[in-house]
Amino acid sequence: MSDIRYSVENGVAHVVFDAAESKVNVLSAAVMSELQGIVGRVAADASLKAVLFRSAKPKIFIAGADIREIENLSDAATAAAKAGAGQQILNQIEDLRIPSVALISGVALGGGLEFALACTWRIACFGDSVRIGLPETKLGIIPGFGGTWRLPARTGLQKGIELIVQGRTLEPAAAYKAGLVDALAPENLLLETTLDFLKKMEFSKNRPPRSARNLMQKLLENTAPGRRILAKAAQKSILEATRGHYPAPLKAVDVIVANYGAPRAEALKRETQAFGELVAKGGHKPLIHVFYLMERYKKEAWTAEKPAPVAACGILGSGVMGGGIAQLVSAEGIPARMKDVKTDALLLGLRSAKAVYSGAVKKRRMSRAEADTRMGLIQPTLDYSGFRNLDLVIEAVVEDIGVKKKVFAELDGVTAPEAILASNTSSLPVTEMAAAVKDPSRVVGMHFFNPVHKMPLVEVIRGARTGERAVATIVQFSRRLKKTPIVVKDSAGFLVNRLLMPYLNEAGYLAEEGVPIEAIDRALLDFGMPMGAFILMDEIGIDVGTKVAHVLEAAFGERMKTCGLLDRMKEKGWLGKKSGKGFYVHAGGKMTLNAETPAKSGITVPADEIVSRCISVMVNEAAHCLSEQVTREAADVDIGMILGTGFPPFRGGLLKHADAWGIAKIVETLKRYAESVSPARFAPSPLLLDMQKNGRNFYT
Repeated sequence: MSDIRYSVENGVAHVVFDAAESKVNVLSAAVMSELQGIVGRVAADASLKAVLFRSAKPKIFIAGADIREIENLSDAATAAAKAGAGQQILNQIEDLRIPSVALISGVALGGGLEFALACTWRIACFGDSVRIGLPETKLGIIPGFGGTWRLPARTGLQKGIELIVQGRTLEPAAAYKAGLVDALAPENLLLETTLDFLKKMEFSKNRPPRSARNLMQKLLENTAPGRRILAKAAQKSILEATRGHYPAPLKAVDVIVANYGAPRAEALKRETQAFGELVAKGGHKPLIHVFYLMERYKKEAWTAEKPAPVAACGILGSGVMGGGIAQLVSAEGIPARMKDVKTDALLLGLRSAKAVYSGAVKKRRMSRAEADTRMGLIQPTLDYSGFRNLDLVIEAVVEDIGVKKKVFAELDGVTAPEAILASNTSSLPVTEMAAAVKDPSRVVGMHFFNPVHKMPLVEVIRGARTGERAVATIVQFSRRLKKTPIVVKDSAGFLVNRLLMPYLNEAGYLAEEGVPIEAIDRALLDFGMPMGAFILMDEIGIDVGTKVAHVLEAAFGERMKTCGLLDRMKEKGWLGKKSGKGFYVHAGGKMTLNAETPAKSGITVPADEIVSRCISVMVNEAAHCLSEQVTREAADVDIGMILGTGFPPFRGGLLKHADAWGIAKIVETLKRYAESVSPARFAPSPLLLDMQKNGRNFYT
């Protein structure tokens, strides 16, 4: 069955992408072969005035190349040859005698945008479904169908580096401003607008000259010294952000700069060679694995029950966290009634929400009028007035089980019987809170991570008597707030904190033994963690982290014995960033090591030993979680750790990394530490021992 339809009307060829057995259009090898035949027909028809390329799929132009075909590549020559074959077809489109137009009515990403860039013109429709960009570096590769040459030619070198290296996607207005599209149109008038555009251009392939850039841009982009300056600045920024763990962005800079202004044949050959080199290194495989995880969990069902509609939401408890949740809710156009018992707390919540909106306005992601409108949806109150009309209430009061049970009992009397009641708890039992409510089936956990507006994960906690309607509602509502939900069982620490705290705790034990704090943080940063363990504890708040640690110790005993260093820091009032001093001193926007930290110092331990101690306890605890059915499978763990803690995507996730490390090696490592460090903390879990015995991995 054909994936492309071809017709001619009034001297204009219409090429319509409509993948027969898929919801999206992708440029697979089969589709590219079919496209090549159609382009040949267009080239041979002397009667044609123009050719239009469009999609029959809703909200999709072309999603890119077929990632499954890229995933299976491992040989540099084969990868380069496949990229070169795609380039040849796009060159044929670019070389057509008549003008070609890409009508972008949805996402045009990766190979989809590279295809559009080979056309003479690009016209996009307005709408949230339109996203345009080259995100290949996020998959560990670079554009291979000519994007490193064609995109900077449209946007200028500096903008081209930014877009390709960061893998940024643009909405229609931003894409137009950047020069990636030539006109914008309403979706229902896209075809009509395109035909009018071609008539206005007299069906010519001649593009008007680009608007003049300023002198500095010309000096940077059009001279060899200027291009070297741009390249060095980009490389420095990449290395600071990635510590060299992601080779694709660095390779992209080299290729983009070398290709700028170069002849097409030379530029495309350079691109295919670099594409092949990256594929041969294999760094794309774990990143493609993470891509599949991200796509899967955007729509994971979790339950067959239908969610309840949420037209109005309450937030019980203000302050930074409550204000952050209220901002998220109001940003989606949902009225957010925010209650606290203190005016000062309400004011702090409002300031927290306003700060997020002000940041969005400053970054031009939102107009001031839109920010003010959304801010107006947050309704502060000191009583429960209006709570009877709410569909969902999210509790975000102090992390104290007694206080939480009290407010749930209050909510039971002031909300409608069918309203969902959710607790934003990081470690306390949802089942116990639900006992304060007549109908515990409507009580569920909804654990946001801090800062709320940045962290993409929400843990949905299913208590012992939580109903599936409540789970379904919070899953859907989380996605509505542009978060990724994972559903976990109600147990101490749930999933993310239960795995994170042993990691942080072990870092504390290393420091107690005399390993310098900065050496521990450096080793974990070099491994790929987004920040060192002690920097993270300062960010979380040492009081908060210590409280969670003791909850886990109470639940799991000596395996989770809290490091005494954390308690001593809390006793001194050194709570981290919020108090100005923790393991580091935070002052004037700078961070320096706290020399008074009550830990030994002076022992040198190899970096890989630091990493293996901290990561092995995480893997071991993840195995315990799977055995206890805290969550269902390895993929749940990996998406939770990537989105909840920033576990390095280039390693594929915690348990994907464990498979690469080797289950037998992990068990041997744990046994060694059980003998030399702590039998309780490092005793291998029964699941790991069974996996070692039977030669199984987490993903097989």
